Amino acid sequence: MGNEPSPAVRVSVVMPTYDQEAFLPGAVASLFAQSAPDWELIVVDDGSPGDTRQALGGALDDPRVRLEVFDHNRGLGAALNRGLDCASGDYIAYLPSDDVYYLDHLKSLTTALEAAPEAVLAVTGVRHHQVTTSSGRIEGEPLQLVQVAHRRTAERWIERSELTTDDLDRMLWTRLLSLGSAVETGQVSCQWGCHPRQRHKALREPWGGLNTYRSRFQVQEPLRLQSTVGHLHDEVEHYRRFRERPSTPRAPDGLRVLLVGELAHNPERILAMEERGHELHGLWTDSPLWFNTVGPLPFGHVAEVPSDDWRRAVRRLRPDVIYALLNWQSIRFAHEVLTADLGVPFVWHFKEGPFFAQEHGLWPELVELHTRSDGVIYSSPELRDWFAATVPASRHRPTLVVDGDLPKAEWLSGERSPLLSSRDGALHTVIPGRPMGPEPEVVAALAAADIHVHLYSGKAAAQMRSWVSEVQRLAPAHFHLHPQVDQSDWVAEFSRYDAGWLHSFRSDNLGDPYAASWDDLNYPARMGTLAAAGVPMIQRDNTGSIVATQALAREGDLGVFWHEADDLVAQLRDRDRMAVLRDNVWSRRRDFTFDAHVDRLVDFLRGVIAGSGVARPRRR
Repeated sequence: MGNEPSPAVRVSVVMPTYDQEAFLPGAVASLFAQSAPDWELIVVDDGSPGDTRQALGGALDDPRVRLEVFDHNRGLGAALNRGLDCASGDYIAYLPSDDVYYLDHLKSLTTALEAAPEAVLAVTGVRHHQVTTSSGRIEGEPLQLVQVAHRRTAERWIERSELTTDDLDRMLWTRLLSLGSAVETGQVSCQWGCHPRQRHKALREPWGGLNTYRSRFQVQEPLRLQSTVGHLHDEVEHYRRFRERPSTPRAPDGLRVLLVGELAHNPERILAMEERGHELHGLWTDSPLWFNTVGPLPFGHVAEVPSDDWRRAVRRLRPDVIYALLNWQSIRFAHEVLTADLGVPFVWHFKEGPFFAQEHGLWPELVELHTRSDGVIYSSPELRDWFAATVPASRHRPTLVVDGDLPKAEWLSGERSPLLSSRDGALHTVIPGRPMGPEPEVVAALAAADIHVHLYSGKAAAQMRSWVSEVQRLAPAHFHLHPQVDQSDWVAEFSRYDAGWLHSFRSDNLGDPYAASWDDLNYPARMGTLAAAGVPMIQRDNTGSIVATQALAREGDLGVFWHEADDLVAQLRDRDRMAVLRDNVWSRRRDFTFDAHVDRLVDFLRGVIAGSGVARPRRR
């Protein structure tokens, strides 16, 4: 806490700050330069890793400036509410520490509120994205903190325990506006900053999202998070069953496994190892994308290794094996751990994808992970063979093939639902997740044959707007957009469909591994989703080319392979054949869970430990 506020306060300015010390002095200077001096500043340090007090410098000597400090990050809502609780002014304004006021900003806001007694808040124009200006609300954005002032109120901001979001309207503005109107100043009097580490960018997919936010703000608890461009992620309820169950006692021969990197789309799968009596610890990359799950894990049962001095922590922990995984975003950190010479056998499990690694300048590190690790796990036989061809030295490592992002077996619960086609006579297909094909023209051809396409995605309308709009134009009565489905509802919801779409692409590698693309080598996550519900899988017929999904589906007779739309229509209308495929997928669905492969994985880890020449530490 700093000095007591000035007794003549008209405007209380609340400044939430986290890891913005380089911007903070400029923001404070813009406040001190205001033409109206009757303000107080309440700076709320939301557990920032930097030194907020030092960044404030001499500003703390001014009696109008007060500093509140949280001992850990509690989220924007809590920081703003602390500011409101400390405020003594008639009006509340906000100045995030990476934004700035122009000279008459506070004066214009208070003047507008005084001239409109019925108004609860005032809005100024704002400059944003360097040179663009908006006279009020920025298109596609909620009202920004920096451009708003409101009358003092008992209303409070939504906090993280309820919801994490970048939707400031939902957090407070909508409730305030239910009490009165808004008035605009008609002036551009502030600037909304633009830089990569803004909170709303950490929240929005595809470059932000759930795990980007968790890592950036060091969140320790499960989240309920929904950005303005995505669906609700409710980790509190989704993982409750795992988090609240007792821990499994360590088996007499149980391994102590250090997980390094990130756990991707189906992170709870890793509990299949803990349930067999193995002890799990986690050390995570600090730069995940939204689908790269990092700790602290919302389902528990994995102990966190401190990241600030992880080398010493790992040597103290003395794990039996390091199990590093999974996608290209973890390559740099996994390589750093590999080359730290920790004296622990190291296994690298890779899924997605070598070409992204090349694009992002990570190819040298990826090659070393495949040639220096004590063992390597590949997500498909085709990916293993591609590395054997392109990185010949990798052939000499012990290898295993296990898809690294399979769902946990618990999500197979429930009975199949009746087919929609048995009710209305039309055929119904499903796309679980982002539409990676089919082309809009194919959807139109299916619609002409009375075949529907149902898309389940909370993000497609925002992130793939052109595809959605074109399909809606071409097949308005046969294209249906649904919200995201939780894993616990996969079976009941998706089993209603006659078939489901994998990624739709034409392969041209003609059996040449050097010509294979990532589409050719990958098992997309939706394979497990469709398999869980017993849904036959639709993919293009790429006979003659190396295609991982094609080989797997042909081996198990799990789906439909098509060349042209008429060919696909004919196959989907063959009800007897489709019934056989549906039964085949249902009978094989456990193969698409991590639990079905975890014993092979553990046996592989044991073999790597034995072959490494590093003795397992003796446990007390």
